[in-house]
Amino acid sequence: MPSSLGRVTTDAAPRYAKQFASHFGRKIPVEETPDGGHRLAFQETEVVLQPADDHLLIRVTSPDGTTLTAIQDVVSSHLERFGRRNELTVTWEA
Repeated sequence: MPSSLGRVTTDAAPRYAKQFASHFGRKIPVEETPDGGHRLAFQETEVVLQPADDHLLIRVTSPDGTTLTAIQDVVSSHLERFGRRNELTVTWEA
């Protein structure tokens, strides 16, 4: 299964992870992870948000490349909109 790793540099990673999980939690299954992160289930795609002191790490695992790209776009657009004032940017690597 294809996966990618995204990173957002921010000192408010727990807040953005919680906001993202809360926003999507009304539509899809979301669970909190033991390390204070969140796991979201977008049908066959899993998104894991892991906040750290100075960044938010995002792992997306999907059944195919097309779906992976689509979910990356959803994650990026929402996080960047939530963090518009702080000029958040998501950087992805395969």
